[in-house]
Amino acid sequence: MSITSADICNAADALLGFVGFNRKLGKYIVRFSEDAFGMDVPDDSITPASEFVWVARDDQVMTLSRECLQILRDQNVNDRLNLGETLQLYLHRTDLPEIQAQRRRL
Repeated sequence: MSITSADICNAADALLGFVGFNRKLGKYIVRFSEDAFGMDVPDDSITPASEFVWVARDDQVMTLSRECLQILRDQNVNDRLNLGETLQLYLHRTDLPEIQAQRRRL
């Protein structure tokens, strides 16, 4: 079975949970409700995981960031995040450039 860029983009858009930057710890953390973050996470840093992995490069093009996906993978809750085989493969294929796409923010 071959995996296309569209498959990878769809998998990224299907990520679950929210990501917020914890000021006290100095790192990103994942929760599965927007209300589950403590006071050390500013409201403006809380982002759906499916948006967190996309980084704007200009007004129209976004890049599917392996660095941001790795932050999610490091949380060790792949099943809950819906970080499946397709995105794991994308993370491992560093010989290929990151995917760039025109997309609308959710």
